[in-house]
Amino acid sequence: MMEEIVKLQHHVVMLQQQISPENSNPPPGKEQQAAGVGILLQIMMLVLSFVLGHVLRRHKVYYLPEASASLLIGLIVGGLANISNTESSIRTWFNFHEEFFFLFLLPPIIFQSGFSLAPKPFFSNFGAIVTFAIVGTFTASVVTGVLVYLGGLTFLMYRLPFVECLMFGALISATDPVTVLSIFQEFGTDMNLYALVFGESVLNDAMAISLYRTMASVQSHDSSGKNFFMVVIRFLETFVGSLSSGVGVGFISALLFKYAGLDVENLQNLECCLFVLFPYFSYMLAEGLGLSGIVSILFTGMVMKHYTFSNLSENSQRFVAAFFHLISSLAETFVFIYMGFDIAMEKHSWSHVGFIFFSILFIVIARAANVFGCAYLVNLVRPANRQIPVKHQKALWYSGLRGAMAFALALQSVHDLPEGHGQTIFTATTAIVVLTVLLIGGSTGTMLEALQVVGDANDGPLGESFDGNTGYIAPSYDEGTSSGSRLKMRLKEFHKSTASFTALDRNYLTPFFTTQNGDVEEEFGKT
Repeated sequence: MMEEIVKLQHHVVMLQQQISPENSNPPPGKEQQAAGVGILLQIMMLVLSFVLGHVLRRHKVYYLPEASASLLIGLIVGGLANISNTESSIRTWFNFHEEFFFLFLLPPIIFQSGFSLAPKPFFSNFGAIVTFAIVGTFTASVVTGVLVYLGGLTFLMYRLPFVECLMFGALISATDPVTVLSIFQEFGTDMNLYALVFGESVLNDAMAISLYRTMASVQSHDSSGKNFFMVVIRFLETFVGSLSSGVGVGFISALLFKYAGLDVENLQNLECCLFVLFPYFSYMLAEGLGLSGIVSILFTGMVMKHYTFSNLSENSQRFVAAFFHLISSLAETFVFIYMGFDIAMEKHSWSHVGFIFFSILFIVIARAANVFGCAYLVNLVRPANRQIPVKHQKALWYSGLRGAMAFALALQSVHDLPEGHGQTIFTATTAIVVLTVLLIGGSTGTMLEALQVVGDANDGPLGESFDGNTGYIAPSYDEGTSSGSRLKMRLKEFHKSTASFTALDRNYLTPFFTTQNGDVEEEFGKT
């Protein structure tokens, strides 16, 4: 009897070895072939996206923007691969990895945003941008989290613990208006509205990531009392530290290119290589220090454009400008294809349809509380001729698309939260991303025409005048405004501090970090 049991156990072990994953793996040649097929499919989808985007722009088809078309291509190809017998070794090349997104795809997109940023409207509206990005994102996160929690308590939707609801509110508050901004450029909308939408979307990513990580720490350690108080402190530390590291790297690069003597004909290759490496150095330095690489590389891009760029030779200037525009376009298009394919391939929890429906409703309410509440605060301290118009507030509210940042954080929540909870959040986020990118992105042109903010790109609807010498928008103060004298004095003091910084930049920083004083000012005013 014992001999038969031993023989049976030996037979079972042999069967397990035959069906083990090690024996089921394809040979190395097969893996290389699968990798080639996967990369080939990605290149084909990129080519198709660029060609389709060109055709859509040429025929002025605004109801299907380029980002929406890329997402649709990824969804269609992913759906076909999901229902077919595609080999798993090929499908693994399309899995969305949040590390790959944060470390390789996001940096060139953010750097190009800062590198090509027009400083006049951005710095003129910097106070409003910071208000929307910090106060507004915090408000939207808390409102969304509280409403989702109350919806669970009243059995309207799938119930999640309060901290997990706040995590969902934080990740879903990250806006990604790539589609809206591209249509803004096509239609020629107001530059201040463009600066508000763009600036809020970039800075609020750092706020959303900081809030999500803080809530994730609270959830993992189950100590909500002290950590909630540290959210604002942690964000300020992250923002100030990231800004300092980004600006510092930008200044170092400016000094290097000024004194290293690289702007000669036979060293242009070295010059371009070093310039391309500095943005990644800034991003990875911030991430390695536990800061926000997004904020760091954004300000590195702004500083390098203002100071470092003028220290390059003319040929290198043309190359780096074209290179970063090219690499950011490739990354943006690939992100939406990558995301669409993964949405079609991932397993989703569609059983909680109520959670998806009410989440969409709640983020609309939270976005309204964010935009209209912050606009009210900004208008309280602005003179009458610099008030944010209601039509701009409506456009800003409508522009709150969710994209790759929210998707990446939701995918990370699958690993951070218990089984079922993270999957529900991921499914809801997926539905929100697809809905906002396709529907809201496609109807942006109609929205702009309905709000009558089309074609006023060069006008100054906020009562601002350009100061060609400083490169900033200087507000004109009306003595007859209804604002209190204390608020007017603060505004004048702020204006004086802005003018003082401009004079400091023109008289000291620009001569110290660059070799072409007058040309730099002119270029800075044009960008």
